[in-house]
Amino acid sequence: MGYCGSDDIAASISLANTIQLTDDDGIKVINSARLNAAIAAADEIINGYLRGRNTVPLNPVPGLIRGISVDITTFKLYERRFTTELPQSIQQRYDNAVKLLREIQSGAVVLDIAVPASPASGCFTGNKTASDREFSKDVLKGF
Repeated sequence: MGYCGSDDIAASISLANTIQLTDDDGIKVINSARLNAAIAAADEIINGYLRGRNTVPLNPVPGLIRGISVDITTFKLYERRFTTELPQSIQQRYDNAVKLLREIQSGAVVLDIAVPASPASGCFTGNKTASDREFSKDVLKGF
């Protein structure tokens, strides 16, 4: 399951734009495989930034991450069509999303999710007892 879905993308960009960005065959419908590939690419970018600080994939998905996913997915869809220069607004949304991911990664922005507990400090325990000793303190004293 992705951090965003086709409904989220439809709320962000028009249906006509989504069709235009995914339909390479000219059949005038959304190519869900291409849309899902863009969502998966966005998820990988998000997970790359969050891995180490949070357990990924995030479940449930915070609204902030859903919005970031929509912006990165939209960027990935436009990137397929505009190989030389993307629309400035799409580039800006992507740049803002990555900036926000960096802030989450650094801890400046905190997600409203449970953070995994840090491991407890370890201690050394042995499996030997005093009766397991081959050399007593007195024997080793001369060395």
